[in-house]
Amino acid sequence: MENVSKYFDGGETVANYRLNLEVDDGEFLVILGPSGCGKTTALRLIAGLEQPSEGTIYFGDERVDGRSPSDRNVAMVFQNYALYPHMTVAQNIGYPLKVRGIPPDERDRRVEEVTELLHIEAQTHKKPGSLSGGQRQRVALARAIIREPSVFLLDEPLSNLDAKLRQEMRTELKRLQNELEITTVYVTHNQEEAMSMADTVVVMHQGTIQQIAPPQELYDRPRTTWVARFIGSPPMNLFRGTRRNGSIDIGEAGTIALDGVASGDEAVVEAGGGDEAGSAGVLAADARGEISLGVRPEDLTVTTTRPSSESVIEGTVDTVEPMGEYVLVNVVVNDQVVNAKANEETVERGDTVYLTFDDGKAYLYDDDGELVA
Repeated sequence: MENVSKYFDGGETVANYRLNLEVDDGEFLVILGPSGCGKTTALRLIAGLEQPSEGTIYFGDERVDGRSPSDRNVAMVFQNYALYPHMTVAQNIGYPLKVRGIPPDERDRRVEEVTELLHIEAQTHKKPGSLSGGQRQRVALARAIIREPSVFLLDEPLSNLDAKLRQEMRTELKRLQNELEITTVYVTHNQEEAMSMADTVVVMHQGTIQQIAPPQELYDRPRTTWVARFIGSPPMNLFRGTRRNGSIDIGEAGTIALDGVASGDEAVVEAGGGDEAGSAGVLAADARGEISLGVRPEDLTVTTTRPSSESVIEGTVDTVEPMGEYVLVNVVVNDQVVNAKANEETVERGDTVYLTFDDGKAYLYDDDGELVA
């Protein structure tokens, strides 16, 4: 996709704006974003269900914008499965081949192959109404796979399934994609799906692409404060402050030293505390005015006694949530709720606590919300 935009209502509504995206052959790419961000429209543009208002779309070296879906050799799986209720599973799966005029014997052979691949061979005589949600989803996938498409498009395919089935189908989809090596574009608002399945994740917000990266890079280096807030559960904590006379004031909760976070002008990030606060850190030279400091919940340590570290944030425990593998401690700092992951439940609501972190695991964002360190 090259500079692809899509407008509705005579240009009043911008669904997509200047999308530039390249999907490698055989890649599993996930478009991730909240509802209404334009991700489904982007998928429909690839499929040919919508035509771009501006820009061009290529499959390989062949330009396809302006062509119908039937001329693109794509297969799309929708959120609602879109199965024919009066047909059996075998008839639903074989229907695309019937439309193409494939002989019955060949159809039956390929239906048998794809139902075995998806472990639904025992359901072929049934109709969709008698199947579970997971089985219906497998039928929809089988009907798409049997066409042997060059591009496989999936629009929120697991959103109607319960948590256990979603987990199973995530594993199944990734296995299928690895085996078939079909170029796949998958749309979801669920970041767990995106992070666990994708080779590459495209994060969208308000019709634009915010970041394109492999899942781990996306988590480790969110390029904007919006991505930082969106990726992670709970998301990254962001402390906003104003640079003033070589320091950044973010309230009266302690001092944050940023030694080692970035190279450039020396600066102090202060959360108040006066002369007892301590000092010194380093801030990127191009960071001016409003900045934000980001720290992941798992990188914060919670203690009830003030440590000797220069980087200390003081707050009050609001809630404590045991999550099994960790304890989520929600701390109020300057009217902001800060999330920290602890290994055990050692604090209670109302306790005064001190948050510390490794300076090397902090992030700095400029006043435009762009990563500077």
